[in-house]
Amino acid sequence: MIPLRDDNPTSRTPIVTIAILIACVIVYFVVQPSPFSDDADDLRFSFERAAIPAELQQGSPLSACQVFRTVAPPGAAAEICTSPVGSEPFAEGKRVWLAVLTSLFLHGSLLHLGGNLLFLWVFANNVEDRLGHVAFVAFYLAAGVVATLGHALANWGATVPVVGASGAIAGTMGAYLVWYPRARVSTILFPLVVIWLPIQARWVLLVWFVLQFFTSPNEGIAWVAHVAGFVFGAAVGLLVGPPRRGWPALSRPGLADQ
Repeated sequence: MIPLRDDNPTSRTPIVTIAILIACVIVYFVVQPSPFSDDADDLRFSFERAAIPAELQQGSPLSACQVFRTVAPPGAAAEICTSPVGSEPFAEGKRVWLAVLTSLFLHGSLLHLGGNLLFLWVFANNVEDRLGHVAFVAFYLAAGVVATLGHALANWGATVPVVGASGAIAGTMGAYLVWYPRARVSTILFPLVVIWLPIQARWVLLVWFVLQFFTSPNEGIAWVAHVAGFVFGAAVGLLVGPPRRGWPALSRPGLADQ
């Protein structure tokens, strides 16, 4: 099930959503080694920049031994771990809590990037329209942090980096479900044949949410982050309350524009 667009116009240009889209594309093609380098460069970059559950637990960067145990064959890892280098930080000076935010702009592949940005564009613009630009920035980053911490708690001590904006985007999807459940979303369904249908957002989002619990552990998908972000977004949506009829956004003439 792939959403393509929604029939839910906004009252203002979603400049923050557009900025996030552009930032993720620039980071992937300009800052990250991929797709123009080998796997070793990608791995090093991820361990140096991305959030890692074990680092959040211990409050410091992984040691070289911890990294090699994660990515190298047992023999090579044992050699590193028994040497003086093994106890040294792999990414000395890394700010492990700041990495929770930087991870939201990193992606593991072009497909990962494209899928996330598609969902971001379909659902985030209306959430930004509802909250206002400044409040949306805080909401998006908070959803991403909650999603990453949810993943870290469920995978306590894990040394595999987690990257991607999907947890934060799931937050926008949760809020969208609360505020615009009957909005029509043009969606591609492909069980056996490809079908393009306009479906109410509540069905698209609820099916997506339920499917997270059936994700295979071998797929390398941080599904707990998706669930945590989605629940956070829905909770914020309930706290803020649904938009009144004819009030697509919180800021209207007479109210302070956030």
